[in-house]
Amino acid sequence: MSKALVILAAGAEEMETVITVDVLRRGEVAVTLAGLAGSEAVLCSRNVKLVPDMSLEEAMKSAPFDIVVCPGGAGGAQAMAQSAEVKKILEDQEKDDKYIAAVCAGPTVLLNHGICKGKSITSHPGCKEKMVASGNYKYLDERVVQDGKLITSRGPGTSFEFALKIVENLKGKEKADSLINPMLVKV
Repeated sequence: MSKALVILAAGAEEMETVITVDVLRRGEVAVTLAGLAGSEAVLCSRNVKLVPDMSLEEAMKSAPFDIVVCPGGAGGAQAMAQSAEVKKILEDQEKDDKYIAAVCAGPTVLLNHGICKGKSITSHPGCKEKMVASGNYKYLDERVVQDGKLITSRGPGTSFEFALKIVENLKGKEKADSLINPMLVKV
């Protein structure tokens, strides 16, 4: 079974986190929602509390993962961007040619840690200037962008498309397509 690691940090965007975890689990991907600061409930960007499955430190005992996902939310992205542990995880994913996915402000985590330089990428429009100014990426104003093993997306409203693209890559297009009608998603 494919394994996904979704990193949850204080200030994360709850829709991007929950929709991604939910769709991946529907797609029969084993998802670990790992708390950056531990296993306690995490206060997200809209004051919703999410409880991780375990701490990131504990989750890493189950590495490697087929994909590592960085949800957005300015606070969550900033916490991940400052984490040496997240940097190591992402560097290992890239070195091992495994998938990395980031949505909304999540791509700024990649920028801060020097991950996937030279690839096509997208982000929340509010992060575009920072991503473009870095000169490290080819920025595209598209809802979901995939460049090799890197999948990026724009925000809460693109979360279903983002998660379905991950399922498509891990489990195949037929599996991803089979999730659309039962969820009543318009793509």
